[in-house]
Amino acid sequence: MEYKLDEIDLKIVRLMQENARINNAELARILGMAPSAVLERVKKLEQKEVLISYHAKVNPSAVNQNLLSFIFIKANEIIGDEETGKLLAQIPEVLEVHDIAGDDGYIIKVRTSDTIALMNLMKRSLSSIPGIISTRTIIVLQTVKEDNQLIII
Repeated sequence: MEYKLDEIDLKIVRLMQENARINNAELARILGMAPSAVLERVKKLEQKEVLISYHAKVNPSAVNQNLLSFIFIKANEIIGDEETGKLLAQIPEVLEVHDIAGDDGYIIKVRTSDTIALMNLMKRSLSSIPGIISTRTIIVLQTVKEDNQLIII
């Protein structure tokens, strides 16, 4: 899908990416526009699926999700088949699923409370997915930067 965004649209996206809770009146004040015009633009950005959703960023430690891991998964599926990826996406602890180039078919981002919970997830969930040949796990020792904000030029 092609998006034709003008400078005002880009400013709205930047501002909302910085603070998804910014209200329409504040957006209008910053942009020097009428609130109704800003609301119409935001609705169009949602309809065009430029703005996909709004989220709160939660501190993982506050909800006992202290261990961050990345798991490379080799699957025996045909290229373009998404069945394994769809099954991986259904696992609650899996935050991201990426179909990747190279020897491994997927990389997933996983949060668990500790290594025992990670091992249980691998035994319980990953081992039940048909077609997974092997896994390779990387445990994160420290996160230096974790950000989902896109650079909007």
